[in-house]
Formats: sequence, structure tokens, C-alpha cells
Amino acid sequence: MISTILSILTTRNPLLAIGLLVFALPLTYLVLNEYTRYTSRVKGFRGPFNWPLVGNIPSIKYNAAEKYRTWSLIYGPVYQIQLGNVPVIVVNSAESARKIFGQNSQALSSRPVFWTFHKVLSNTAGTTIGTSPFGESLKRRRKGVAAAVNKPSIATYIPHLDVETKDFVKEGFVNGKAGTVGVDPMPMIQRLSLSLALTLNWGTRMGSRDDPLFAEITEVEEAISKFRSTTGNLQDYIPILRLNPFSKGSQSAREMRARRDVYLKKLNADLDERMEKGIHKPCIQANVILDKEAALNKEELTSISLTMLSGGLDTITTLVQWSVALLAQREDIQEKAVREIRRFYGEEDPLCDAYDDQKCEYVVALVRECLRYFCVLRLALPRATVKDVWYEGRRIPAGSTIYLNAWACNMYVFTRFLDLCCQDTASILMVSQGSQGLGGPNGLSS
Repeated sequence: MISTILSILTTRNPLLAIGLLVFALPLTYLVLNEYTRYTSRVKGFRGPFNWPLVGNIPSIKYNAAEKYRTWSLIYGPVYQIQLGNVPVIVVNSAESARKIFGQNSQALSSRPVFWTFHKVLSNTAGTTIGTSPFGESLKRRRKGVAAAVNKPSIATYIPHLDVETKDFVKEGFVNGKAGTVGVDPMPMIQRLSLSLALTLNWGTRMGSRDDPLFAEITEVEEAISKFRSTTGNLQDYIPILRLNPFSKGSQSAREMRARRDVYLKKLNADLDERMEKGIHKPCIQANVILDKEAALNKEELTSISLTMLSGGLDTITTLVQWSVALLAQREDIQEKAVREIRRFYGEEDPLCDAYDDQKCEYVVALVRECLRYFCVLRLALPRATVKDVWYEGRRIPAGSTIYLNAWACNMYVFTRFLDLCCQDTASILMVSQGSQGLGGPNGLSS
């Protein structure tokens, strides 16, 4: 066949030669790509049928977590899918998650590198701690953050937390006219989340939703969170799409990257200026900079900033939103909480003491229940293996990508509660297993 093609190309019929190239090149690419896709699959793991080039991407377009769960009923709790050129092991049950993640935490300490998020969007400012591949730099950043969010350090942030939470309550009270008018709490929650992130990391507040920086940061960070999606960026899985110079995904990522760089530069410069003048307030960024043992460079400091900013807007906003919705529907919980608070604080001190060390056990339990109530990600951030992992006699080689389907792992199974003597709490709660959980006491990273 090759000799035939070469003979035609050397003829004096250019149209025929061009036509043959137009036909032969895509066909050659398809054959070579399918060979690459086939040889990259993880041996020993079954999975659903996948299409040429795109694999299983068309099947997970609308509700990936639920589709993965239904596939687990056919192929077992741990199976293999193919997203374009990338084979992925999907874990769908609490028991299999314990075996794979709980027993192989060091082997699963890295993240896979995706084209859109890591190569395009993060080209200038780097990645967050939670999305970074494993390495010495990640170890230093995690160590620096752990020192900045330990219990003594958090105690220095209490005045910040006091101001922000009081403002949140005041804003809801004023806008809702003491509970007589219905309000949309989402903008207030967004301001709370952003102001907490800015205050804790840079020592500066977001005092009003009318501040232009509020609209800019919330818009950009919301767009950036979509680039972390495991299903929304085709060019992450189909390499030939990266050659498209008009790719809307890449263009949007570059635009968001440029806009993010502007406000990151401003926030960092303002903090540096305050530190030089000695008027800065206690904050994570300042604590890390002043920690000589951390020895972090500029890129690593920026990574910590991105972590605090993205983490706050991604998790706190939706978590508080769901918590407020829960309380709005359950007045009995509100009444019970008020009664418990009144055991420690009277009517003359309605907002309690900011330095209270969690004396009211009911409120502590309520906060932890709110943390559990809403699952931020149905599909947890993907892991990459740095060592071989064995599961029921089958090898998952180093460099493989693994998805944890938290949606399926937390699916309600009433039989787990039949034996009350069996305190199988691990099958009820799935909370950040492995070595990629962020630092901080009492599940602060949740």
C-alpha cells in the first residue's frame, strides 16, 4: 500500500496526490491513535464499550457520576473507562475506596496533568496545592500551609473571622428586614466566602459587593473552576484537538489566566507594601513568608494564594448555601441551637464570644453535620499513581489515572444500618482519604 501511495505522489497528477493525502493522513492517524489507545489500557480491568477517538466521552456528557454508578452495577465497583486517549480506573464503592485509597495513600499522592488546566490556564501562576502533581515543591507548599493553619496560627485569625461572620449576619438581617422579607442569600454568601479568603490569606477585606474587584474575582474563579472539570474539556483527552488555533476552550483559559494574574499581582503587591511598613495584619501569606524554614519561592507562594482563593469560593459558598437552605426548612434545628446557645450566653450577648473554644456541643455537631450534608464534588479530584497499586490481584501501574466516584460511594444503602452493633462508620462517611487531604486541624480543609 505504501509503495502504491508513493508512486501516485510521484506522478504528475497533483490533484490525485492531494486527494490521496487528504484521505490517507486522517486514516493513518486514526489507525496509529487506536493502537496507542489500545496499548495504554490497564490490563485486567473490564469496562464499557468505547468509541474510536472519543472513547466513553459521549456517554458521560450529562451526568458522569450517575453513569459511572450504573456501569458499576454491570462491571463491578472498580472498572476501566477510556476518555479519548486516557484510560481511567473508576472506583465506585466505599469498600473498594478503602482498599485502593486507604491502603495506598503514598502511591496515590499525585494528580494527573491535564492540558487545559495545567498547560494553558496555569502557565503563569501555577496550580493550587490540591491540583499539583507530586514533587518536592508540593511537599514544601503543604508544609508551609500546615504551619500557617495549625491551631496557634488559627487563633491569630479569630478577629478576622469575627468581623466577617458578623457582617454576614448583619447583611442578612438588614436586607431581610429582620426576617420579614425574603432575600436571595447567594450574593451575601459569595461576599462572605471571598472576604474570608482575602482576609485569611492577604489580611485585606472585601467589604462590599459593589467593589469592582468582587465581581471580577467571582466571575474569573467561577470560570476557572470549570476548567478543572474531568468531563468538560475534550482537548484534555483528544490530543489532536490541541492543534486547533481557534479552540474556544484554550482562548477562554488564556483570557481567564490573564485576568487572574492582574488581581493576584495587586493583592500580593499590596501585602508586600504593608509588610514593608510593618502595618500588615496576621494572615496565611504573611506567616508563610516570615517562616524561614518554609523557604518558598514566588511561584510556590502564588500557589498557596490560589489554593486559598479557589478553595474558599468553590467550597465555602456552596456549603454555606446548602446549610442556610437546611436551616430555613428546619426551624426545629434553629430553635434547638438557640436553646443550647442560651445555656452559655444570655440575651444580652446574642453573637457570643468570638474566642469561645467550641463549648456548645450542639452547635459543633451542627457545623460538622453541615460539612457532611453537601458533597462539594460528586467526582473527587482525580489521582495519579506514582507507584504500582494492586487491587484484588490486578495491577494498576504507576502513571495511571484514578477517579473516586464519591456520589456512588455515598449512595444510600439502608442495610448498612440494620446491624446497629456494627459501627461501620467508614461505609457511611467518605472524607478525603489518602495523602492529598489539605492540612489543618479538625478537618479544616473540608
